Amino acid sequence: DFLCISLVNGFIQLRYNLGDKTIILQTFQKVHTNGNTWHSLKAGRVGNEGYLDLDGINISQKATPGMNALDTHTDFFVGGVSSLNLVNSMAVENEPRSFTGCIREIVINNKELKLTTTDPKGGANIGDCDGTVCGYTVCKNNGTCKVENSGFSCSCPQEWTGSTCEQSIQCSQNRCGSQSLCIPQSTSFSYTCICALGWSGKYCDSKIQFFIAKFIGNSYIKYTDPYYRKRDLQYSRISLNFTTNQTEGLIVWMGKGEDEDNDFLAIGLANGTLKIVINLGERISVPLIHSKYSTCCDERWHFVTVVQNQTCIKVYLDEELIIFEDIDPHRKYTALNYGGICYFGGFEIGREVNIVTTGLFQKEFIGKIKDVVLFQDSKKIQLMKAEGYNVYNGN
Repeated sequence: DFLCISLVNGFIQLRYNLGDKTIILQTFQKVHTNGNTWHSLKAGRVGNEGYLDLDGINISQKATPGMNALDTHTDFFVGGVSSLNLVNSMAVENEPRSFTGCIREIVINNKELKLTTTDPKGGANIGDCDGTVCGYTVCKNNGTCKVENSGFSCSCPQEWTGSTCEQSIQCSQNRCGSQSLCIPQSTSFSYTCICALGWSGKYCDSKIQFFIAKFIGNSYIKYTDPYYRKRDLQYSRISLNFTTNQTEGLIVWMGKGEDEDNDFLAIGLANGTLKIVINLGERISVPLIHSKYSTCCDERWHFVTVVQNQTCIKVYLDEELIIFEDIDPHRKYTALNYGGICYFGGFEIGREVNIVTTGLFQKEFIGKIKDVVLFQDSKKIQLMKAEGYNVYNGN
């Protein structure tokens, strides 16, 4: 498998192969090669349906039957490769050549790559395209960079301050307490404090304990399973109690949630119905539960258990078996390699649920969660000792 973006006779070309055929998209317009014009390029695929966008002009390739997962298992290369022999002959139109020019602001699956001298795994023959200490994003939030004898300085817009314009004026003298986050409110020229787990109050200065976690939206808990290395990942299990009056929301996501190839098991609400989705390798989704079970949003406590026995999935709601599904009778993938990470209620501040889950779930969870048990553990996990924000005492 491969996915390759290249410059061919002045046109941008996207080629990808998911295991059965090579799909090719090419822009209608040429790029400027005068060395002074920056171009915005977006390219990718959903399943085997591809898209290519150059400076706002889009080209799409409609999906056809075939493979829909990209399994590369290699490093990610920008501008060239360590050896041109590594390039698949179908990935480029002519003989492979390294790129000559400037590249900046690379975003892969909503995560920006840091093109510095220390962050990549390796590289060769790369220089500073800007030619000064200012670079591209030294000054944040539309600040203007100026070269100084001692280095550089940033001239900031009136709403921002700090050496690199990284701090809002509203939060420059905030009263937010221990480990909390200050979120500027530009319309009212004020700020809001988002409290870390174990703290509450307007300024997050009141210490709290809880056994029932209350999620109010823009909330999340990230739990790292200390026993992950000892788990038999072909036989996973999670159970919990929840209550809500909302019809949409992500209750739990077992998985790293970093890119589309990560395994996951998810429990949530969609259109007032409990929804279970599991990916053991190729984003195989368990169907929605039948509408007669759409009693999850009545502000009562409900007990849900999901059991994965290789590719067989059982779902219990309030002690009743409501799903028994074999999601892959061929047993191609049988283990839930979730990385030992469990998210409850949502994801980190700034990571939207609908984006991270690629539309499987639309919103953060609003409600309460308690009594979470992983696998066959004898003890409930202590949500208080995890990482998270905006979660409060639900007793």
